[in-house]
Amino acid sequence: MPIDIELNKIYNEDCRSTMSKLPFNSIDLTITSPPYDDLRTYNNHIKTGSSEFNGYSFPFEDIAQELFRITKQGGTLVWVVGDSTISGNETGNSFRQALFFKEIGFNLFDTMIYSKPPRGACGNNSTYWQTFEYMFILSKGKPKTLNLIKDRENKESRAGDKGTKRLRSGELLQVKRGGYGKFGRRTNIWEYRIGKGHSSNDQIAHEHPAIFPEDLAFDHIKSWSNPGDIVYDPMMGSGTVAKMCILENRNFIGSEINPEYCRIANQRITKYLPSDDSKEYGRAAV
Repeated sequence: MPIDIELNKIYNEDCRSTMSKLPFNSIDLTITSPPYDDLRTYNNHIKTGSSEFNGYSFPFEDIAQELFRITKQGGTLVWVVGDSTISGNETGNSFRQALFFKEIGFNLFDTMIYSKPPRGACGNNSTYWQTFEYMFILSKGKPKTLNLIKDRENKESRAGDKGTKRLRSGELLQVKRGGYGKFGRRTNIWEYRIGKGHSSNDQIAHEHPAIFPEDLAFDHIKSWSNPGDIVYDPMMGSGTVAKMCILENRNFIGSEINPEYCRIANQRITKYLPSDDSKEYGRAAV
């Protein structure tokens, strides 16, 4: 069933309203970081039109079930989340959310770590300095797209060769052994520098209290989608996912309930949108 809402647009509304207009099995990839625990205030004073989104709380289970409905078979959801520590006790909400996603039908394809240098990290003075968040990679069935990034340098490269293997019967079996190149697939711990000059060079993006590093969004978009795919961010924030979709020739749909953050996101991505006579996304159009 075709999508009957406008692509490449950020909708200033509750993400459930946006998703209600999307048909079953329509989204290739979702990337988002929800407002978890009480680590950010997210402009409590701004009226969002829904008390359920007051501050950092949000109707997680409703959103999760809608995300499963709209995800294509073989599609992927990247859920970036962390936990706060209250009176020496971590909330563990990240794990509860991951398990709920599994309960409603998603596969937990990988549990990844988003690591960042120890600056402005959350936590308390009684524990080791906390410098990471979880990135749960959830799939609806077997992922249909796996563009694994290969930038981990091997000690050496080796061409494939042929050899023999002696069977239990004593006979020799001719075998062909594969080689490997200078670079192998990276680990599932990804580290990014954060803050001004690192997360983004777009000054307006930093008016939002918690922005994605652009490289993080870029790496997930490259890993789990292909050019022309539809990428959704139900909590668009400063517009990082939308920007990287434009630059990497993906279509995007965004939802952002906060009107101020929606303004920031739209203003940020305007200069990256293709001109009217181009109609093409991608780095060449920027």
